[in-house]
Amino acid sequence: MAAPLPSRSRVLVLGSGNFGCCLADHLADSEHDVVLWSRNAEAVKSLNETHKHPHYLKGHTFPESIKAIGPQLPDSETLSSADVILFAIPTPGLRAILKEINNRWDPSSLPLIIFVNKGIEVGTKALTLEIIADTCGAEVAKVATFLSGPSFATEIINRQPTNVSVVSLSLQHAQRAAAVFHQPWFRCYAGNDPIGVQLAGALKNVYALAVGAASGLGYENNTRAGLITRSLAEMTRIGAAYGASPLTFLTLAGVGDLFLTCSSPTSRNYTVGYRLGKGEALKDILNTLGSVAEGVSTAEAVYEIVQDFGVHAPIATAVYEVLYRGVPLADMAQNLMSQPLANQEMDLPGRAGGPVEKLMNKLGLSLANATAA
Repeated sequence: MAAPLPSRSRVLVLGSGNFGCCLADHLADSEHDVVLWSRNAEAVKSLNETHKHPHYLKGHTFPESIKAIGPQLPDSETLSSADVILFAIPTPGLRAILKEINNRWDPSSLPLIIFVNKGIEVGTKALTLEIIADTCGAEVAKVATFLSGPSFATEIINRQPTNVSVVSLSLQHAQRAAAVFHQPWFRCYAGNDPIGVQLAGALKNVYALAVGAASGLGYENNTRAGLITRSLAEMTRIGAAYGASPLTFLTLAGVGDLFLTCSSPTSRNYTVGYRLGKGEALKDILNTLGSVAEGVSTAEAVYEIVQDFGVHAPIATAVYEVLYRGVPLADMAQNLMSQPLANQEMDLPGRAGGPVEKLMNKLGLSLANATAA
């Protein structure tokens, strides 16, 4: 049984983007001792001297108690002194970081490990849990925890009431991670389906592109509501085929995050879709966006997964066709509305669970005992 964390924990946050910074701010305000690592030397200097970030959340003054370090990765001493390590590294760069970190920490006395990235690794189609297993081993993956849900960084910074899912194959570790974050303005709900949560976090960005594009084309509320609902159906179908629980897609990390990402111009992925709908070229949008829209790269990995499973996912497929095959957006919208009449509104695949079963075998678990890690 893992030892309980001290009420005032030493937290190392790896990554100083919008979300890493807002969570570091929240944790420092929750009276934890926070060290924030950034690969950007300018950001480290600014955070330590002025308590402001030069690129993200520019109008916010961070607590003076936050110590910024970098650009070199933390050494073994810094890693071993942390009670909690929070990975706020974008999915494309996570594997390389984990390989380096794994050579620096002591696997026999690991801190609580929390991941907040969303996405699917292009090329391997790996979820974060599998990346962890590949780089750090099964024992680390079994106790890794994941935070996800409807949580814009600017609203967390402003202490707007926020609710998130915190999950792990080990429910005990999920509950410990939830306790680190839980405050009256930041409520956490523990769960034990990290596969479903990771899929939901990646998939919702793809569907936000579709909803944004529909708005850009001039379609209004009926269209938006229909697209979000049908997107949820597709997410659930893909997740069930993968081996996740269909119920996970009804949680904060599922429908909650989908609704937020698809209904606000604050969403980067919605914004990319909206600008596509207005006729801008994808290259120009990405060059001027100022941050990463994960749905663009994730759409390619999702398309491959959909093809592998034979899952009916016309919206996800349409997003891929527009982004990577140059199909005109207006034509694809018409094609979606011209789909054949469905036999029933909601259905799940008959055969399901292959990828999750394969991953559980890699971790030395079965689907039946996975939550007892």
